[in-house]
Amino acid sequence: MYEHRRQPPISKRAFVLRLYRHFAFAASVVLVALGLGVAGYRFTEHMPWLDALLNASMILGGMGPVDPLHTQYGKLFASFYALFSGIVFITTASILVAPGMHRLLHNFHWDGPA
Repeated sequence: MYEHRRQPPISKRAFVLRLYRHFAFAASVVLVALGLGVAGYRFTEHMPWLDALLNASMILGGMGPVDPLHTQYGKLFASFYALFSGIVFITTASILVAPGMHRLLHNFHWDGPA
């Protein structure tokens, strides 16, 4: 997926395309995680879809729940979803930072002409 240190750095156009691909993948990871959260709140707490979306968005964004939870299953779901959301945050940040870090390190270690 990335060029080897013996290969020259890719062009700026190819790099921007790589950034877009990483952004699209990160966005799909966030959308899947958000969908899981909405479904979880909808079916464990019987929230309306819009309230489930709001709560899932707030947990995924690190803000915390908006509505109080009433069922045991809802509380269990919210605790696991909060932990899952932290992992999604770290994963998404890594996906977004990877192309830039690779390009920076590749320019330092490229064995080609200066």
